Amino acid sequence: MKIDRIHHVAYRCKDAKETVEWYVKHLNMDFVLAIAEDQVPSTKAPDPYMHVFLDAGQGNVLAFFELPNSPEMGRDENTPSWVQHIAFKVDSLQTLEAIKAKLQAEGIEVIGPTDHTIFKSIYFFDPNGHRLELAADVGTPEMYKKLDEVKWDMLNEWARTKRAPKHAAWMHEKEFTPQG
Repeated sequence: MKIDRIHHVAYRCKDAKETVEWYVKHLNMDFVLAIAEDQVPSTKAPDPYMHVFLDAGQGNVLAFFELPNSPEMGRDENTPSWVQHIAFKVDSLQTLEAIKAKLQAEGIEVIGPTDHTIFKSIYFFDPNGHRLELAADVGTPEMYKKLDEVKWDMLNEWARTKRAPKHAAWMHEKEFTPQG
């Protein structure tokens, strides 16, 4: 068995209408579906909700639930805010810069571009407090190949030591030079 793809990823929102309008306006996503029920289909619990779905490109769907009868939404206070985020790919650095300028012109605070060597990205928050990232790939095939070669060694070393492995230290050099 092999997973075909992600059907959708669902998060909670404070206001479904505001959320849909924000993603349509700021990230140019299409609003594709709304489902509303008075009880949860899987548990039959009486808990009305609005479930909205947005097209995040190439068959990827981002969904949100508005839950008016639940306590106000929060976040995992034991996890730093930079950890939990949704990252979307854009086609180029030019697109990344254009979106950054558009977001800032609309009063949205943006961090970046941040250089991750194989991609550059910007960060900002949606109206629900979800951290979003837009990323433009800049890595070369050689860089991705080298990272692929060391991924298991890195993971295994991390599992043993809980310290950042140095297998990909070359990524932090000013100019990439392949390691024999």
